[in-house]
Amino acid sequence: MTDRLPDELHDEFSARREIGQVVGGSLLEGLTMKLNAGESVEDVRAGKFVVVDGEKHQFFSMITDVVLSTSASGIEHNPPGREDRLMHRVLSGTTTYGTIKLRPMLMLPTGSEGSDPEKDLRPVKTIPGHFSPVYTATAQDVSRVFGDERIDPRYFHIGAPLDMADIPVCLDLERFVERSNGIFGKSGTGKTFLTRIVLCGIIRNRKAVNLVFDMHSEYGWEGQYETREGQRTVPGLKRHFQDRVAVFSLDVESSKRRKSPVDHEIKIPYSQITIDDIILLQGELNLPPTAVETCYALVQKYGDSWITRFLSLSLSDMKDVSEEINVHPQSLSALQRRLNVLTQTCSGFLTERPDGGETDAVDAIMNYLGSGKHVVVEFGQHRRPLQYMLVANILTRRIHDLYVRETEKWMGGSGAKPAPLVITIEEAHKFLSPSLASQTIFGTIAREMRKYFVTLLVVDQRPSGIDREILSQVGTKITCLLNDDRDIDAVLEGVSNASGLKGVLASLDSKQQALVLGHAVPMPIVVETRDYNDPKFRESMVDRGGSTDKPDEVIEREIERDFA
Repeated sequence: MTDRLPDELHDEFSARREIGQVVGGSLLEGLTMKLNAGESVEDVRAGKFVVVDGEKHQFFSMITDVVLSTSASGIEHNPPGREDRLMHRVLSGTTTYGTIKLRPMLMLPTGSEGSDPEKDLRPVKTIPGHFSPVYTATAQDVSRVFGDERIDPRYFHIGAPLDMADIPVCLDLERFVERSNGIFGKSGTGKTFLTRIVLCGIIRNRKAVNLVFDMHSEYGWEGQYETREGQRTVPGLKRHFQDRVAVFSLDVESSKRRKSPVDHEIKIPYSQITIDDIILLQGELNLPPTAVETCYALVQKYGDSWITRFLSLSLSDMKDVSEEINVHPQSLSALQRRLNVLTQTCSGFLTERPDGGETDAVDAIMNYLGSGKHVVVEFGQHRRPLQYMLVANILTRRIHDLYVRETEKWMGGSGAKPAPLVITIEEAHKFLSPSLASQTIFGTIAREMRKYFVTLLVVDQRPSGIDREILSQVGTKITCLLNDDRDIDAVLEGVSNASGLKGVLASLDSKQQALVLGHAVPMPIVVETRDYNDPKFRESMVDRGGSTDKPDEVIEREIERDFA
C-alpha cells in the first residue's frame, strides 16, 4: 500500500475533531472516555470509528457503548426540573456527562505517517495513558487502515463508516477470496443487495470467478425490491458486466417471461443423484435413518441407474428385492414413495435418461469459469428448498471434483493454475447444519480453506443453524441486523472481545448497515453500505485496469433506463 492520497483526503485530515479524553480502562475491558462538554451524547453511536492519540501510538478504536454518568451521588434521586434550563446547562458536561466505552482494535506507531501502514499496523498489546485525546476519524485514517481502491486494485469500496458519508471503507479482495465468507442478517435487512455489491467487486477487480446459485432469480439479469410505490427492479450481474456473466437456467420458460437472457439450460439425469444427495435431503424427504443404508444396498445392486430401476419396481418385484438385500418390504415401499416425491417435485429438470443435458451443463459451466467468466444458475419456479438443495449439491460436487483434478495437474506441473472460484449459496444453514456439515460437499469446501482454490460465500438469516466448526472457518463475516441472541452469539463465536461487539451488532439499523469483521479487513467496523440502486454504482462497475468499449452517452442512456 502506498501513502499517496488524493488532495481531498489530505484536506479531510485538517477536519479532525477532539470529542473526549481517556479517563480509564484496561487492555481486557477496553477504554473509558469522558465526552467533552461541548459534545452531545446523542451524536455518539455504537460502532463509530475513532482514533486515540497516545504518547507513542495511535489507537484505531470502535465505540461499543454509551453511558450517562454523574459526579454527584444524589443527583439521580433529585434531578433539576425540566423547566430549569439554566441548571441543566450548569450541570451538563461537569456534574453530568457522557462516558463512552471504546475498544482499541489496532495501533500504529506515532510518526509513521509516511510509512506503509500494512507493515506498521499492529494488534493492540497496550493502551494509551490517562487524558489521551480521542478524535473523530478522518478520511486519511480510514484509508490508512482499510486501503484505497483508487490506488490499489486489491481493494473494493463496500461502504462508509458511521457518520462519515462518502469516505470509503474497503474490503481486501485478495484476502477475501482466500477463505470462505459469510453474509448474515435477518430477513429484510438487504443481504441480497449486499451480496450483489460484493460479487460486483470480485468481478470488476478480476480477483476470482463466481458460481452463484440464484434461488430467487435476483442475481442474473435483474432483481426486485419493495418500495412504497410498489415493486421496482435493479440490474443484475449480467446487466452490469454483459458477456462476462453467463446465466444458466433450470426453468427457461420462467426466464423468458422475465425477459432474462439464458446462455444454457440445465437438465440433470437420475444417474447423477448419489447417496450424498439423499443424505442432504433426508430432512426434506422425511426419511428415517435406515433409508440411507437401504440406498447403499440399492446402489450396490443396480449401480448408477439405481433410482430409475428402483422406481420402476412393481409390488411383487419389491418383495423379491427386499429379501435379496435384507430390507423390510414396507421400508422399501416407503423409500420408493419418498423418491417418487423427489422425482415428481423436480420433474422440470430431472430426466430419466442421460441425454447429455447435465453433463453438457457442467462442462459448459467449467468452460465459462476456466475462461474467467462468471456463472449464475437461476432456478425460476423451481425454488423449493428440496429443488435448490438437490441442484446445488449435485453441480457443486461435480465442479469441485473437477477443480481438485485441475489443481492436482497444476501441482504436478502438467496444467495451468485454476482461477479461484467463489460459490455463493443462499439458505446456507440447510447445507451446513451440524447434522449435515460433515457429509455434504459444502462442508468439505468450507473446511479445506481454499486448498483446491474453491471457497464459499454463504448467505443466511439463521447463522445459529450453521455448524459451529464451519462458522469458525468463515474468514470474513459481513453481518446486518440480527435480533436473535443465538444468531448474534453464532456470528461472534471465536471473535476476540466479542462482548463489546454484541451491543454494536444489536444496535444496527434495519437496512443498509453492517458489521464487517475478519480476514479481509484489518479491524471490525460498522459501515453504511453502498447503495446498489444508484447510478453512481453502475458507473463505477467498469473493469479495473480495463476500459469499456461503449461511448459515454451510451452508458448514460443505459443508466437512465436501468434506474428509470
